[in-house]
This record gives sequence, C-alpha cells and structure tokens, in this order.
Amino acid sequence: MAHLFRDLSLGHSKRESTPLPLQTKPRMLPSKLTSTDLQSPLGQLASQLTDSDLRLTAYDVFLAVCRTSSSKPLSSSASASASASNSDSLGYNSPSQNNNHSPNSPALQRSLTSAAASKMKKAFGLKSPGSKKSPGSGPGSGEGKSKRPTTVGELMRIQMRIPETVDSRVRRALLRIGGGLVGRRIESVVLPLELLQQLKQSDFTDQQEYDAWQKRNLKVLEAGLLLHPRVSLDKSNNASQRLRQIIHAALDRPIETGKNNESMQVLRSAVMSLASRSDGSFSDSCHWADGIPLNLRLYEMLLETCFDINDETSIVEEVDELMEHIKKTWVVLGINQMLHNLCFTWVLFHRFVATGQVEMDLLYAADGQLAEVAKDAKATKDPDYSKILSSTLTSVLGWAEKRLLAYHDTFDSGNIYTMQGIVSLGVSAAKILVEDVSTEYRRKRKGEVDVARNRIDTYIRSSLRTAFAQRMEKADSSRRASKNQPNPLPVLAILAKDVGELAVHETKVFSPILKGWHPLAAGIAVATLHSCYANEIKQFISGIMELTPDAVQVLRAADKLEKDLVQIAVEDAVDSEDGGKAIIREMPPYEAETAIANLVKGWIKTRLDRLKEWVDRNLQQEVWNPQANQEGYAPSAVEILRIIDETLDAFFQLPIPTHPALLPDLMAGLDKCLQNYVMKAKSGCGTRSTYIPTMPALTRCEIGSKFQGVWKKKEKSQNSQKRNSQVATMNGDNSFGIPQLCVRINTFHCIRSEMDVLEKRIITHLRNCESAHVEDFSNGLSKKFELTPSACVEGVQLLSEAVAYKIVFHDLSHVLWDGLYVGEPSSSRIDPLLQELERNLLIISETVHERVRTRIITDIMKASCDGFLLVLLAGGPSRAFSRQDSQIIEDDFKALKDLFWANGDGLPADLIDKFSSTVRGVLPLFRTDSESLIERFRRVTLETYGSSARSRLPLPPTSGQWNPTEPNTLLRVLCYRNDETASKFLKKTYNLPKKL
Repeated sequence: MAHLFRDLSLGHSKRESTPLPLQTKPRMLPSKLTSTDLQSPLGQLASQLTDSDLRLTAYDVFLAVCRTSSSKPLSSSASASASASNSDSLGYNSPSQNNNHSPNSPALQRSLTSAAASKMKKAFGLKSPGSKKSPGSGPGSGEGKSKRPTTVGELMRIQMRIPETVDSRVRRALLRIGGGLVGRRIESVVLPLELLQQLKQSDFTDQQEYDAWQKRNLKVLEAGLLLHPRVSLDKSNNASQRLRQIIHAALDRPIETGKNNESMQVLRSAVMSLASRSDGSFSDSCHWADGIPLNLRLYEMLLETCFDINDETSIVEEVDELMEHIKKTWVVLGINQMLHNLCFTWVLFHRFVATGQVEMDLLYAADGQLAEVAKDAKATKDPDYSKILSSTLTSVLGWAEKRLLAYHDTFDSGNIYTMQGIVSLGVSAAKILVEDVSTEYRRKRKGEVDVARNRIDTYIRSSLRTAFAQRMEKADSSRRASKNQPNPLPVLAILAKDVGELAVHETKVFSPILKGWHPLAAGIAVATLHSCYANEIKQFISGIMELTPDAVQVLRAADKLEKDLVQIAVEDAVDSEDGGKAIIREMPPYEAETAIANLVKGWIKTRLDRLKEWVDRNLQQEVWNPQANQEGYAPSAVEILRIIDETLDAFFQLPIPTHPALLPDLMAGLDKCLQNYVMKAKSGCGTRSTYIPTMPALTRCEIGSKFQGVWKKKEKSQNSQKRNSQVATMNGDNSFGIPQLCVRINTFHCIRSEMDVLEKRIITHLRNCESAHVEDFSNGLSKKFELTPSACVEGVQLLSEAVAYKIVFHDLSHVLWDGLYVGEPSSSRIDPLLQELERNLLIISETVHERVRTRIITDIMKASCDGFLLVLLAGGPSRAFSRQDSQIIEDDFKALKDLFWANGDGLPADLIDKFSSTVRGVLPLFRTDSESLIERFRRVTLETYGSSARSRLPLPPTSGQWNPTEPNTLLRVLCYRNDETASKFLKKTYNLPKKL
C-alpha cells in the first residue's frame, strides 16, 4: 500500500494550489453560525477536547481513510488534461477500487463545481448555494488568488476550515506512515499514535504549536481508549493505568516521540494493548475512535462539512461525492447506517436552528430523515443506539415543544410558515419516543394511543392557557392605564373581549395548520379558552356580594363570549362523529344571566351590613394617630366616607329603574352607620365631671402650727390618690391621650362637613338619573342625613370639654392641684401652670382643625378658671391665704387671662371676659377683711334660710356654683383665711377641724 502515500499531497492540484508560507502560523477560521441553547445530544466528552480539537481529529481520520482508497482527481472537462497528472489525488472511488483508473475515465471527468444535481439534495429538497460564493472563494483557502476546489479533498479542507499548513503537515505524516502499513488496512492503525511518532517539532512553526498538537493527540487517545472506549475497561487493567500515567505526565511535559525512544515504546505498548482488545467482531481493527460518544462527535464534525461555508443554510453541490467519502470513515469510527441516519438528522436540525430558523428546506430534510430513523428504531433494540436515539429525539422534541407549548409567542404572520414544519418534526419525534422507546406504550394496544393527536391537544391547550394568562395581564394593565378615563371597563370585561378576539385569530391562523393532526383543533382551542375564562368568571361571581355596574358589565361580556365560543365549537365539530358533544361537555355554562338576576336582590342590605361590620372592626383597630394624615383625621373616618361615597356612586350606576324609591332606605342605613361610628368613637373618652377632683371636707386654718407642713404633705398624698382613682380608667391607654382626643374631634368635624357634600352629591346624582323625575330631587329636605350631623355636633362639644378638663385637672394636676399655692403662696405661684398650659395650647393649635380650635381653647380657659377657683376655694388644708396674698392671686389670674389673650392673637377679649366673670367676682373676697366676710356670710345665710337660721347658722351645702353672694363661697374663703378671727368663728360656729 506504499503507493497510496506518495509524493503528492492528498487532493491538491500543483497548477492551482498556493500554500501558506512555511513560517505563518495556521489559524482555525471561525464559523458564522449563531450560538444556540442546544447541547449536542450525541453525548458530552469527559475529556477537555474542544470543538476545534475534534474538527482537526476528524479531518485527520478523513484524510487517512481516503488516502487508502486509491482515489483519483476530479477535474472539470476544460482542465482534464492539465489535471491528468494528479493521479494520486483524492477521488470519488470506494475503498474497494484499488486499481489505478485512467485519468480520462468518465468517472474522473466530473468537475466538483459543475456536477449534476445531487441525488441527496433532490431527495431532501435542499437548496444549492446558487449565485453566492462557492466554497474556497472566501477566507480559509489560503492567500493569493482565490480559486475553486478541484478535488473532494480540497473541498473538505475548505469546508472544515483547515489551514493549508495543517493540511500539508498531516499529508506528509500520512505519507510517512504509509511506508510501514503494507498489507494493513487503515482501521488496524491507531492514527494519533502514528502521527505522534511521525511528526517532530521541526514540522511545526514553533514549539508552542507542536506542544498543543501533541497534547491534542494525547487527549484523543485518552478519550478513545480510557474515557470512552469501545470495549469496556476492567479497573485492574495495567495498560489503562500505565497509559493514564503517561498521558497525564505528557500533558505537563511533552514526551519524546522518536521511533526508538523508550517513552514512545512504552506509550505504543499501552495504546496497542488497549486498542487491540476485541469487541467480538473477529476483525483485526483497532478500537481507538469508535467508542460512544467520541465517534459520534467526530462524525458530527464531518457531517457539518456538507453545508456551504459561505451560505450556511445550503448544501454544497458536491454533497453526494463528499458524503461518499465521509462514509469511508465508518470503519474507523464504528458508525453504521442507523447511527448515520440519527447523526445526520441531528446535524440538519441543528443547522436549521443555528441559522435563524429561516431555511425551511433544512427543517423538512430533518423531518424526512426522521422517517428513516423511525424505521431503524423499529428494526433494532440495541441499548447503546436506543440511548442515543432517546437523547437526540428528546432534544429535538424539547426544542420543538418549547415553541409549540406556547406557539402564540413563537409564531406570527411573519413566520407562520415555519409552524407546520416544526409541528411535523415534533410529532414525528414524539411518535418514535412513545412507540419505539417507551416501554409503557408496548404494554398498551396500538389503537389506544394516538400520539399525534395527543401532542397537538397538549400544544393547543398549553399555548392557549399561556396566551390567556398574557391577555389577562394585558387586560389588567389596560384597566390600570385607563383608570383616569371616564367609565373604564372592568378587567374581566376587557378580558372577555380579548379572549373573543384570540379565539377568532386562533381559528383563522393556527387551527387550519393543526387540523392536519387533530380534526377538532378549533374546538379544543375554544374549549380551553372557555375553561380558562370560566375559572375567572366563577371566582368573580362567587366573590360578588352586591350588584355593581362593573359586575353587570362583566357578566354581560361573559355571556356574549360564551355564545361566541360555543358557536365556533359547534361549527368546527359539524363533521365529527359525535357532532361535537364531547367538546360541548367541556364547556359548562357560566350562568351569567342568572347571576345578574340574583345579585339585584338584597343589594342595599348587603352593602349596609358590610359597612356596619367594617365600622365595628376598624374602630377597634383605630389608634387615632395625629400623624396619620395631613388633615389630622382618623384614617377610618376617611375610609368610611370613601366607602359611603362609592356606595352612592355604585347605587346610582345600578341598571335598575327605581333609584328615587330606594334612595331613602339607603340614606337611612348610611346615616345609622355613620351615627354608630360617631357614638362608638366618643364612648370611653370621659366628660367634664370625669376629671374634676372630689372636694375635700371643710377645715379651718391652724395658725402658726409647726405640724402644718406635715399635714400639707399628707393631704397632698391623699388628694392625689383620690384623683388618680377617679381617672384610673383613662390610664394605660394612649388612645385617650390629648392628641388622640383631638383627632377624634377633627374626625367628627370632618364627618359633619362631609354630610353637606354628600347631600349635594345625591341631588346631582338624582338629576343625572334617567329614572328620576323632577319631584324626586326638587324636595331637598327629604334627601338629608338626620342622625349623623347632630351626633357630630354633640361629640365635638363633649370631647372639647373632656380635653379641656383632662389637661387642666389630670395632665397638669402636678402644677395646679399639687403645686399652686401649696404652703406659702408667694413661693408657689402660677408660673409653672402657665408654662404647661402654653405647651398644651401649642399641641392643640398644631393638632386641631382651625374650625374647632377656638372652641377647645375656650373650653381650656373655662377649665383653667374652674381649676383656679377650686384651688382657692377647695384646695384642702395644705393651702391658706392672708389678705396680703390677694394681690398675688389677682396678679396670677391676670397672667392666666393674658396667656389666652396672647397679645391679641388668642381668644377675643370679650370671650375671655365672659368666661372669667365668675373668678373676677370671687377674687375681691380675698382682699376683704375677715370681720366683713363673717358679717356678709351671716347676712346671706339668714336671707337664704330665713328665721330658722337665727338661733344657729346652718352649714350651707356645696353647690359648685361659686358666687360672691353665695353662702358656701363666702364660707370657703373664711376656711382658707389665715387669721385668728376666721379660725375662731369657724370653730365656734361649725366646730370645723384644723386637719382632715
């Protein structure tokens, strides 16, 4: 066989070849294919071989097997004589044709570039590159003048993007190898091993290129003999362990590969020991590249060369000749016709995907090749083949179903033509998987499973569910976008319209294609849409507790959609065996009309009951936070007013003719709900009397007692305990703090103001109501809320007093009741009280609505005056006043009034005078001498009780209505008069004690 590896490089023409300069580093030229998310199902290699490594190795195998097939050059008729001398070039002959043919024989006169139309392309309907550049005219064919390949070998080099320097080097090595292979076939050679021995560092441009080349071949040996061997390895195999050690060492440090080199001899011994193991075929073949998946990946690289590198969607013109030579690698790679069919199916399919899914010829060719795969699958049960078959078909089916399970997202008017091919491919793959791979299918009778129909059914239902979900999201977005527009449609009404349009689009665009596999494609589609919408509409109906305009719109839209969908299903099933009954059974009615009729009943009662529950629940949760909003209202009040407003709007939008007649019932119910809110909001807040302390029993001053301070301290403690017990219900609950009470007052004022707004709005609604008459809205008195306004006024009044007296008698008790004038009046004056009052007035001003602010401040002034008098007239034994203290008292009271006047910015002067008149009437008594007070007391007591009081003056009861002419007021001034005359009078007349 030495004559097969002579001087001329394989497939090269001396006349036209222009090799790269020797010192130019070869480079692998990039492919224009786009990356895909498809991983090769032919198997992933455990070694670190790149696609470039696999391509180079595949080319080595191709050259080796074709060099041994006695091929001749293929030249055009125009240059036949010029090419006659290239008798050793790669030709179109099979390995069995070892005799030398005449260069002028008909078989050798066929030009690669003008060959007759390919049988393969005819069979698959594949297109040729046409007028585009032919292989070799672009980059990769060497430098200098562009040329067309004249031989299959040159065509393969260009197609595999192999630089000429690499090609020439491999050819030289093969020529050297040929001298030692006389009488042996190429399949008995371990090609990487021979190449390692034949090529030296001097054959490469530099050491780096040589090291990379050596490592690649060692990795190929590792992959073919250790990682993916044809014949399984025994773990105890010494040769495998030795080879693994050699390869791993060589990957770190290149080995010497001379023929007589010891390391090379050890490598050869280990390699041949492993490669020569029999697979039971009784042949002398070496098994180094025929283990799965290495062989399949190498073969995949070779099959990829059938596509034109300048038009990667087209098959080269010379595909028949190219394929014939590619098949010669079967003996080395362990490929058979079944594996070829499967690999070629994958390559065609992957090329369709990688080139943008636009060349339908590729898809149809892959589908056609699947027919051959289906025949193979039925003819063999080889487990290795079945595994690759399952992996490949699963990958194809997964890709197809990713598009078909949501085909509305995948296909449109621009690419709908691809859908039929993808459906056909997916169904074909599914049929093989189910019928020939699945064990479950074999247990069933064939007639029980219609794979194609089942898959199409799945695709339709899945895609339409996805499309429905998208339409629903779109409808929701549309609703949000149109919320500021007048009368925006409810989401489900929008959805019903969109689903109807989707159904029409489905029957016009997709159903005609899918009917080829499922006769009821349109019926399945509308039944799916009906079911999807049914889930939403039934949930909607079950959630409606009242009839609203939106509900009516939705239910009417649902009714129309249902009729349209049923009509499509009936028309689609007119020729079916059951007349479409099975499809119709999948479409139980929505009963929208019945729902509309039922919802009208009890509309008002339902709304009012829900509002009452809402009031009770939200008042329990309300914290009356002043920072809840800018206005200082309770959020619950804002919400209840919003609900009432919405309820009235919804009421007037109801499609009923009796708005005026039902309005009084609705208004009465709303009025009661609001009144209930106000009553519950003010309950538990206390009143004026809640905070006023109990007056201590009357005593008289003990003049100059050294125990006076002790009694004062004890009295202070007792009074504090009494007062604390009276307001115990207020403590520990910050919802009754001053800011919180102010929020309640603001809230009542807000509700009262909104009542007028609501009443005017109701009149406007009536004017715009088609069913109303003039008399229905002309009488405005009958359209008013009666209970809530008075409840709000009463609530503001009650809480305003509660706030005032709580501040004065509870919050400021430490500076009023426990501090003012206790002990020596001159050292316990009113300044601390004024400071605290001013701080509280500031809080009130910032918290309370301006329309009720004056009222509360006025009540605080009244409470302050009451507190001031209570300290003077019922302050207990800890206080005592002399006539000289009267000026201090009068000055302090003036300071108190000035606080509320605030230099003209506070309360009006006439209002201050009005509510301070009682204090002004009583204060002169503190300046009056004791004898005059006693005389005045005797006189008014006799005037009050008549002659019965002459013998003994009765003790006048405490009325709390202080007045300079009232006996109890005069008596109390004497009780707190710090002089001997008053004390003796009280001792003699009433025997009052000096302490409690």
